[in-house]
Amino acid sequence: MNQPTNPSAPNEKNTGNTDPVPYMTSMATCLNKIVLDGYVDTFTVVDKALHSLKEDRSYAPEDICVVNYFRFEGVSDPADNTILYQIETADGLKGSLVDAYGAYSDVGVSEFMKQVEELQKQKPKKAC
Repeated sequence: MNQPTNPSAPNEKNTGNTDPVPYMTSMATCLNKIVLDGYVDTFTVVDKALHSLKEDRSYAPEDICVVNYFRFEGVSDPADNTILYQIETADGLKGSLVDAYGAYSDVGVSEFMKQVEELQKQKPKKAC
């Protein structure tokens, strides 16, 4: 059973190795963490391209790398699912994209992310 590694740090879980991993209790907590890690831009999908709201630039699926993603399920409604993508672009922008997950997802975002996933499967795994 995973126990907190430090009683004064209840948001850390022991993963079996020596490095504690922060326990993300909510999407807001996770989003704050990735912003602190430098992923400050906010992305959306417009006209089949990923669009940076901060820099007003657009990217094709081959121009981005999904560094990580996090799924969240609503406490009172299991159908209330959200996914947070941590993204880096080919020209160095770092940010996030949020979408509903499952039946309520945005079709444009889902289609764009499927293209990204297919491209990443075709290439050998490498760091972004």
